[in-house]
Amino acid sequence: MSRNANSQADGPVLPPAVGSIYFETAAADWQADGEKFWIKPLYENRLRGERTCLMKIDPGARFPPHAHDEVEQIYVLSGSFYDQDRTLRAGDYACRAPGAMHTTGSEEGAVLLVIYRRP
Repeated sequence: MSRNANSQADGPVLPPAVGSIYFETAAADWQADGEKFWIKPLYENRLRGERTCLMKIDPGARFPPHAHDEVEQIYVLSGSFYDQDRTLRAGDYACRAPGAMHTTGSEEGAVLLVIYRRP
């Protein structure tokens, strides 16, 4: 793994004061985020209430109804996942309002890009 002053492998990346920061996601381990759900935190700015992560969902995973305090944006990178309304597949996008109750699961497994932003 190559590293330089603007690269890190231990995420999440904090906002840079100037320029760019690069995060080598292949070098980062998946972190458990519930049964059959995994995340790789990519970016976090606690002061602004912003978080970006990769989420991996194992086949057969299900999560009961819940809500987030933030706006939640989801882009499906691979596989498919579902909520109470529909199934999303690679290339699909969803955006949820703060407090929107929803379920989450995947029959075949999925990798998502998930972005949270406090309103």
